[in-house]
Amino acid sequence: MNHIASHPGEDGEGLLIEVVFDLVCPWCYLGVARLMRMLDHRPEVVVAIQWRPFLLNPDIAPGGVPRQDDMVRKFGGEDRARRLHGSITELGRAEGLAFRFDAIRRVPHTLDAHRMVRWAAGHGAADHMVLALFAAHFCQGRDIAHHEVLASIAAMEGLDAAAARAFLASSQDVEAVHTENLRAHRLGINGVPCFVMDGANAIAGAQEPEVLARLLDVALAG
Repeated sequence: MNHIASHPGEDGEGLLIEVVFDLVCPWCYLGVARLMRMLDHRPEVVVAIQWRPFLLNPDIAPGGVPRQDDMVRKFGGEDRARRLHGSITELGRAEGLAFRFDAIRRVPHTLDAHRMVRWAAGHGAADHMVLALFAAHFCQGRDIAHHEVLASIAAMEGLDAAAARAFLASSQDVEAVHTENLRAHRLGINGVPCFVMDGANAIAGAQEPEVLARLLDVALAG
């Protein structure tokens, strides 16, 4: 699946699509995959995607929490979580996503992963980084809060791993991520994913590509 071909990324050209998301949200992974599939079928439309962080678990420890504890907190137990994850896995399969919830041992804090997306944007690689981080967490069970994991993903995407490590070791963009998260809440966004096209046309949820295409057409007509 060629997710990137239909838009130039972060150069500011084309219609702006803002994606409010968190990297531990399976619906966000599904929604982003559907967005990319829609864009693949609209190669005549030039868009620029801006990735806006949303922290679903802002208060968990920096090292994350065991998956079992998170399932109890969110779903009341593993049985309900397993049913929901089974449904998401089926939906993901249709998009070519191989969800492996059983491989996830810890639910990470996503602050540093969002910082990596911002850092990658400076190198024109944010779109690739987002997809790689989603895949690392949901398909490989990797800990995307761990700096070495993040640096290795950067290297996999053709970026400088040493520069990524140095960036992560700093406090750069920490406040920016928190500010973006607060901004989303102030705008009334309390669930993700949320897609905003041309700064005015918004829709929440992992929408089907056809729905996103209609929203795109509305934005283009405006």
